[in-house]
Amino acid sequence: MKFDKFHLSEDLVRNLNDHGFFRTTDIQYKAIPSIMKGEDVLAIAQTGTGKTAAFAIPIIDGIHSKKNSKRVLGIKCLVMVPTRELAQQIGEVFNSFSKHTKVKAFALFGGTELDPQVEKLQDGIDILIATPGRMFDLYSRGFLKLNSVETLVLDEADRMLDLGFIDDVKSIKQKLTHRHQTLFFSATINPEIKKLAYSQVRSNAIRIQISPDDPVSKNVTHFVMHVEMDDKRFFLAEYLKQHPTGKFIIFVRTRVRAERVAKAIARLEIQSLTIHGEKDQTDREQVMKSFRKGTCKILIATDLSARGIDIPDVTHVINYDLPEKPENYVHRIGRTGRGFNKGIAVSFCSREEKVLLEEIQTLLTKNIDVLQVSKSDYQTITEPIDPNISLQELIEREENFDKKSKRKKR
Repeated sequence: MKFDKFHLSEDLVRNLNDHGFFRTTDIQYKAIPSIMKGEDVLAIAQTGTGKTAAFAIPIIDGIHSKKNSKRVLGIKCLVMVPTRELAQQIGEVFNSFSKHTKVKAFALFGGTELDPQVEKLQDGIDILIATPGRMFDLYSRGFLKLNSVETLVLDEADRMLDLGFIDDVKSIKQKLTHRHQTLFFSATINPEIKKLAYSQVRSNAIRIQISPDDPVSKNVTHFVMHVEMDDKRFFLAEYLKQHPTGKFIIFVRTRVRAERVAKAIARLEIQSLTIHGEKDQTDREQVMKSFRKGTCKILIATDLSARGIDIPDVTHVINYDLPEKPENYVHRIGRTGRGFNKGIAVSFCSREEKVLLEEIQTLLTKNIDVLQVSKSDYQTITEPIDPNISLQELIEREENFDKKSKRKKR
């Protein structure tokens, strides 16, 4: 369906068309009319199906229409998100779609200076996209007022539950006006999330669930490579060389692994960027800017960053380490195959991770196709691994290998 069929403002439709948005995805087609009516919405849809636009478009249209007819004061919409990257990403979407309208949106998150954010709030905004920590900090200091909020959006609610932000969510609802619209968006659903969702929306809320039998986008082709833990970096380098025009996000478990993998492939003259929780906000922004522009086409990330990376031209996601929670697989591979684009997800599975693979396949309700690999294409320097070895021991082994390599160079 075309967006102009929703009777949106001409300025908003023009902005959408300028950004290549002409027809709705399923979640947008089903959610926008209900949101425009002021109904509470509980939406479960795969990552990459256009959930942000599904709530951003009707919210912008509603505020823009009110501003044309009367003066609007105070924050009218609060969007709560779990991570800084996601706050920035959603803020960019709101600002892009609201161009040429009277709507002002602002993303609030930690890791940056406080004073400029306070000044922005004092200038007056209509839509606030915020992470819980910084938002409560400014609220407790009296810099942020939420008594005029009419719409609350909880985006990536399952991740907020994982990070322990749910008490913050419940607390903030008590500070809003008694009658407000709640929009609850998530890529995955389980009994805990379902219980939380129904506790936050009105009893007559509209439930929308897209492709409930398949939690991942059909635009993504999945493969698994059965390789030894110590062989992963060599197979990674080989795969990257075989796809020189691709744009990759490589997921690892820890920041230590991220930096180590980057160094390992750099020795083979393959350049990459890393993003994880230990990088300061300036570095993270610079990394994402370079990756978006394509200055560097390989990004190595931890799960913490998985929710905030919305780049439409990512061709491959590689699970260098399988996620410990199968739901995180959904969010990781959702970084490719976004919108109407196609993508490929490749998972490296060692003997130690076979249980994790089984859990992922149970969640997907299907087996992942095996990608056959051969050691003849690379020089292996590995030795058999004890199946009971811990991840920490494997990391220490990699450190010892790095030290030996440096001594050889000398």
